[in-house]
Amino acid sequence: MTTGFTIWFTGLSGAGKSTIAHLLERELRDRGHRVEVLDGDVVRTHLSKGLGFSKEDRDTNIRRIGWVCEVLTRNDVVAIAAAISPYREIRDEVRAGVGRFVEVYVTAPIEVLAERDPKGLYRKALAGELPNFTGVSDPYEPPLAPEVVCHTDGQETPDQSAAKVLDRLEELGYSRRPVAEAAQAGRSA
Repeated sequence: MTTGFTIWFTGLSGAGKSTIAHLLERELRDRGHRVEVLDGDVVRTHLSKGLGFSKEDRDTNIRRIGWVCEVLTRNDVVAIAAAISPYREIRDEVRAGVGRFVEVYVTAPIEVLAERDPKGLYRKALAGELPNFTGVSDPYEPPLAPEVVCHTDGQETPDQSAAKVLDRLEELGYSRRPVAEAAQAGRSA
């Protein structure tokens, strides 16, 4: 039985992809899955060092992350990718390569992202001081039919977003609640 799959978090910078990914990582480990998180910022310092932010470089970066997810998935590991991945075509290409793939769109309005941006990148991008900034001066193509949408503008907490993803994984048959937790849920229903 194949137990590996990929959870692909996409969304603008600061939307909460990494936060939710790490909450999910902990829960999936507790459920007995082997899990690896591929955070976009970390991948850029190791696997994609030297790449810039042109469309070609961004596509190369996402293809590299996708290839690692594909390898992990076929080796029964849950791969969690948290990367802006702005272009729909490349995300769809990665989905096709991986197979067992769950796309999670993490979304919040630019105003909210700019307010919580500790580095002031949105402010600089909105002022025209930072070129090629995804969602401001470079495009971001939201997914057309993600398996899960997380609204991180205050509509739900990170824990609620992670729970939403876990519920969808259960619906898809990719993960099950631990036996004790499932029994408790059955009693309270």
